[in-house]
Amino acid sequence: MQFTSFLDDGRLTVALTGEIDHHCAKGYIGAISAKIEAYTPEVCILDFSEVSFMDSSGIAVVINALRDMKAIGGQLILTAIGRQPMRVFRASGIDQLVDIREAFV
Repeated sequence: MQFTSFLDDGRLTVALTGEIDHHCAKGYIGAISAKIEAYTPEVCILDFSEVSFMDSSGIAVVINALRDMKAIGGQLILTAIGRQPMRVFRASGIDQLVDIREAFV
């Protein structure tokens, strides 16, 4: 599990990398929650541009980030989603709950 993050003008961007599966999802959930708690951003952007594969564990990552952002009155945005992760999001219906921008479908 590797990611980079930065805060700019109340917007927290978290760039996820590699594969998101049951092996790393728990780590992502904890790390993203810690960043949201520490910075209380108005907007959190999860950048999927470097995610090569995602299973249903990625849904848990998004749902937890969404819950954390709603708790502080913020917004969650997903961006740069590749074909395979987008199929998982569509199958789960998450694309109806979260603002998705720049999906590469």
